[in-house]
Amino acid sequence: MLHDVPAMSFGSAEPQRVKLADSLGVALLGRTVFEGVGLETLWESVRQQCLADPDDAGALLDLSTLLQMRGDREKGLELQAVAIDMCRFYRTIHGTGAGPKVLMFATPGDLMANTPVDFLLEGSDAEITVCYVTDGLPDPAEAPEHDIAFLAISHADDGSAAVRKVLGGFDAWPRPVVNGRPGLIAALSRDGVAARFAGHPQVLCPTTARVDRAWLGAIATGLIPPSVLQPGLAFPVIVRPLGSHAGNGLERIEDAAALDAYLAGQPAEAFFVASFFDYAGVDGLYRKLRIIFIKGQPFLAHMAVSARWMVHYLNADMGEEANRLQEAEMMATFDEDFARRHADAFDALVSTFGLDYFGVDCAETTDGRLLVFEADVAMIVHAMDSAEVYPYKKPAMAKLFAAFVEALSSPAAQRRRLAA
Repeated sequence: MLHDVPAMSFGSAEPQRVKLADSLGVALLGRTVFEGVGLETLWESVRQQCLADPDDAGALLDLSTLLQMRGDREKGLELQAVAIDMCRFYRTIHGTGAGPKVLMFATPGDLMANTPVDFLLEGSDAEITVCYVTDGLPDPAEAPEHDIAFLAISHADDGSAAVRKVLGGFDAWPRPVVNGRPGLIAALSRDGVAARFAGHPQVLCPTTARVDRAWLGAIATGLIPPSVLQPGLAFPVIVRPLGSHAGNGLERIEDAAALDAYLAGQPAEAFFVASFFDYAGVDGLYRKLRIIFIKGQPFLAHMAVSARWMVHYLNADMGEEANRLQEAEMMATFDEDFARRHADAFDALVSTFGLDYFGVDCAETTDGRLLVFEADVAMIVHAMDSAEVYPYKKPAMAKLFAAFVEALSSPAAQRRRLAA
């Protein structure tokens, strides 16, 4: 159902109105899918809403999200496009809704295309309105009233086309904008981050190059060595198609023959190639941490532990109690131990990236450096893991979420005081 709500007020005699649809939000939908409790009831309810009212853009957007979460990404994105064509503003209310009113600028896409603001606001009293940016930002007078805005669009391997649409768009925005410098987000490419920290004493980013299929083919046939792509690049290397996530298409390649075989099974036309760095601990296990920085402060989102080098939390060996105990210990001691040990590296990340909010996937080398695999503003952060299996995660995530809410609430409260 569409609503007319007040637009930003600039003292005009007759306030403008803006079309807005209500959405259940990705946090509630994600938790229902993840936990499975009441999923079919919710699915049927949303589906019936769409059938009963084809113009209910909010229900259509929720259905598109459910489809994506249930594995039908293509159909989900198709329905999302239809919904956004009907309405570009979607409101979700947390708790009482009396907290900060947040306007989130997002790009159409899957769940990894934008900062997971709705997840981060779980348990708060915030009201979040998502504005989907297609051709550009709305005029402030065409946006719903809000206390604070948040640029949630991630950098992308396609050259950050979505985030570049809003370059310069926040220079005169009438409310504070978190991460409101699009150029800084666009700079978070894998090869760009690696280049910025080349030779850094505390931060190690594996040498990375963005290459097309022809270049990789030349290496695979022995015509050129990897170092031609990037000085210091040599076998073994990590290869992944541009735009891939969660290990899709990611392989460790030992030599030219293996690269030739890899290309035979990969249709992509462009790839990232990075030096492989063996970050196993002295016990032979690999540990990858996801750390979120909010206003310069680090918070541990998770630590995956595995006997395999390609570690993602969902494919790691976290079903093993010994590994969960390690993660629990890391969460309990993170501030006093890991964060203090890598304080200089963290300061370098914060000052180099210049963003209010971002995350890194990283590890610790045996010689004490911080090994950074990736930096982004859209890394998934949630509190959906079972409290029975992971009792230590709820307090850690509550701390992270509270810091996020505070980062939005303080400027919002100040604006309200000044407007009173």
